[in-house]
Amino acid sequence: MNVEGIELSAEVAAALAQGQPVVALESTVIAHGLPYPVNVETALAMEAEVRAGGAVPATVGVVGGRAVVGMDEHLITRFGASAWRDTPSAERDVLPSKQTVAKLGARDLAAAVALGQDGATTVGATVRVAALVGIEVMATGGIGGVHRGAAQSWDISGDLTTLARYPVLVVCAGAKAILDIPATLEWLETHGVPVVGWQCTEFPAFYTARSGCRLDFTFERLDDLTRMWQAERAWGGGGVLVVQPPPEELPSVEVAIEAALSRAEALGIRGAAVTPYLLAQVSALTDGKSLDANVKLLKRNAQIAAKIACAIASKKRKN
Repeated sequence: MNVEGIELSAEVAAALAQGQPVVALESTVIAHGLPYPVNVETALAMEAEVRAGGAVPATVGVVGGRAVVGMDEHLITRFGASAWRDTPSAERDVLPSKQTVAKLGARDLAAAVALGQDGATTVGATVRVAALVGIEVMATGGIGGVHRGAAQSWDISGDLTTLARYPVLVVCAGAKAILDIPATLEWLETHGVPVVGWQCTEFPAFYTARSGCRLDFTFERLDDLTRMWQAERAWGGGGVLVVQPPPEELPSVEVAIEAALSRAEALGIRGAAVTPYLLAQVSALTDGKSLDANVKLLKRNAQIAAKIACAIASKKRKN
């Protein structure tokens, strides 16, 4: 599918043309979510998990004013190197000069393309691009949502509005634990975004399986989940959020989150900078345990997303 400003890799273009399963992957986790070199290793590992599951990975990012769907290893490494500031000083000497890779939400895409910029796509931006080219499934770690204290700050992630608008099924481990999860779920309900569990009955809180928020619907079989997705598409629905618990829990993380929130408030950190700052602080305060848990859940979500994408493609062929 030809869309102005969007460039498909040869592999992704061929897969879409042939009706093969494709899974979209974000690039913000590479440039802003994880430190170097873990970010590059994780991005490539997620792509490997998607391939092992029988689907084609499509990492999305804006490169020199082109929205690239299917970033290669060179581009992924270049985006990852932009996070060099979070690495130990001994490692900085072996990295290329600092890259300027912006963090792009869905609303920022056209401007970045017009100005010829580089930009890493958030969940929302990735969903928008995926929908434009016909990719139906995306994998990520956790979605953005309503931030704690949003009643005063009005800080609500653009991921939510994009989910409500674009028909992409997003697999994640719930919302990031730094957020107000009940408020995030209320927002999704108000805007008609289905939230369903994959073999779980409670909305996960990224680092833990339990948030205290029960799910109305749980799916145990891929065939049932695929039927639900087909119905949503036939009835003109937007996106669907499929959640599963993390493979490794970190129940003590709330103490670190509260400390990180206090630091962010004291430093006056706002807007798009909040989430990367908080994730980095939580990682430091947990001696890297949260980083390890984050990597594991990213790879697991990629695994399940590939299975779902394959099931959707198979059902389409049968129909």
